[in-house]
Amino acid sequence: MAHDSNDRSQEFIDSLSAYTREHKARYWEGNFQEFLEQVVHERPIDVARTSHQYIWDMLRWYRKEKEESSETDESPTQLFSNELFGIESALGRVVDYFKGASAGSEVGRRLLLLLGPPSGGKSTLVILLKRGLEEYSHTDDGALYGLKGCPVRESPLHLVPYTLRGEFRENYGVEIQGELCPYCRARLEDEFEEDFMRFPVERIFLSEASRSGVGTYAPHDPTTADIADLVGSVDLSKVADYGDEGDPRAWSWSGAVYAASRGLLEMIEILKVKREFLYLLLTLTQEKNVKVARFPLIYLDETILAHTNLAEFNKFVQEKENEALLDRMVIVQVPYTLDYREEARIYQKLISTASAFRDVHLDPHTLRVTAVFAILTRLQRGERENMDLSRKIRLYAGESVEGISENEVERIRKETPAEGLTGVSPRFVINAISNAITRSEVSSLTSMEVLLALKDAIESDARMEEKQKRHWIDFLVIARKDFYNRWVKEDVHKAMFASFEEEAQTLLDKYLDEVEASLDQRAVEDPITGEQRQPDERFMRQVEEKIHISDSGKGSFRQEVVRKAMVAFKRGESFTLDSHARLHEAIKQYLFEERRDVLRLVTSSARPDEEAQQKISAVEQRLVDEYGYDRHSAREALNYVTTLLSQE
Repeated sequence: MAHDSNDRSQEFIDSLSAYTREHKARYWEGNFQEFLEQVVHERPIDVARTSHQYIWDMLRWYRKEKEESSETDESPTQLFSNELFGIESALGRVVDYFKGASAGSEVGRRLLLLLGPPSGGKSTLVILLKRGLEEYSHTDDGALYGLKGCPVRESPLHLVPYTLRGEFRENYGVEIQGELCPYCRARLEDEFEEDFMRFPVERIFLSEASRSGVGTYAPHDPTTADIADLVGSVDLSKVADYGDEGDPRAWSWSGAVYAASRGLLEMIEILKVKREFLYLLLTLTQEKNVKVARFPLIYLDETILAHTNLAEFNKFVQEKENEALLDRMVIVQVPYTLDYREEARIYQKLISTASAFRDVHLDPHTLRVTAVFAILTRLQRGERENMDLSRKIRLYAGESVEGISENEVERIRKETPAEGLTGVSPRFVINAISNAITRSEVSSLTSMEVLLALKDAIESDARMEEKQKRHWIDFLVIARKDFYNRWVKEDVHKAMFASFEEEAQTLLDKYLDEVEASLDQRAVEDPITGEQRQPDERFMRQVEEKIHISDSGKGSFRQEVVRKAMVAFKRGESFTLDSHARLHEAIKQYLFEERRDVLRLVTSSARPDEEAQQKISAVEQRLVDEYGYDRHSAREALNYVTTLLSQE
């Protein structure tokens, strides 16, 4: 074990060293003439990138780096893949925004607003974009240059006079956007006597901590908020040096919009700010400039990405005077995921860094069953009579549901568009589990114990109405009965028989042989006696009835099975349990039904004899070794399944 730990430590050290080598940025400094000769001549298109183009390039670069692929035309969401789960649709819309904006479309003149419930991933999404930009700026592909000493790190190309920009476009094939900020214009006149070729240029690196190209603004009390937080104010300590409050060098360039220039500005809870703040931000997005006292328009190139919650948004929408503001925003909803498997991945990520979980074992279904409960609180009942919430959860997780084709899933989603915008948050679930651990000081938690902890958290939540509490407790019951019961029974059944998969495959092969013979209207040769007999209709119907195949529908079902088997055969593949999801379920249920009495016999004896005790111990050990249980949860699973069987 110590040897494995040392190996992992060395691998991590090697990874750090490799990262350092790959991201060792080459610093560059020179005057504007050297910049033209050494940098622009080599990479004119990269030098002229806007903030939207830069972010789009970063997303494509990140995908190329992580996937080792040069294909960057598809929607690149690799940046988010290890942190955000189950919201691929929202991520795709965010990426599409940057793709469209980078191409110069009107979407780039709109503020991007992320809208969704709390703890749904909005802040994480923005943080990942900011960290991605910081990393990208340290690479060769992400090299970014600015005027040295400029408070907004503006593009050196702003030095090129308007009368020469047409010639620049002809020579380098790129369009120059923007003009010098007042600060650099004053320097150009005073320090360099209008000789812009001498103006110093340097490579810049984006960093939120250094307020360089990455900015964040969080609103405080709206009644006392000062717009200077965004655009700065006169620095009285410098007025004496320059003799004029209107001198740009006497201005404090500390506002958030200056910090974010050339990169990204995050606006937290944007709809809580004063309306004058919003107009300033939307004008900046649309016109790429801001106006402050004593100065002409200041050109700023930055992407503004804001987020807010549903309550604030609904309040904002109801005010008639906000229609014009809404028209200048691109709104992307970021709902909770509706896939319980992805929700479980969120919990896994959260607990992996929490000290409370470090030494606590969770049985293999704990996170999945709590995820099912969470999804249930986020769903809405549609118009279809045969669509209960349990079936919906299975559909949204990509599971086969009888009577509903894969093509109908998207249509079902559209029937209830508000799903995922309300319900329990991942934070609520993790808090409930944490409380169960700290209160009991246990080293192992089972799914049932966690469901009880959630029930306690619901009942003790003072924010919830009694009606909602009852609904959510009912969802806990559904999660247990419709999902956990099935999962734990499968584990115990499989653990009873070491050769479960082999037996199931044998049954599948037998069913396929019987079906082929039945459809071909030919006899079957008994493998033991060699005698000819008719296909075993009773066996086939016993299997099919496990998944509710009617007598009238058996023909089409059998033809479908044979067709899939032939497709696998033509591909040179074997027809296995994974080749047909519904038949897999039928075979599994058939096998479990055959072994039900054996399980009862082994687990139900109050005082098992030595032979029965050995079987119980063997099952427990197999649950531990192969299915992710520990001793405590394996014993509880056996007892629970025994109770279920006694009720059937």
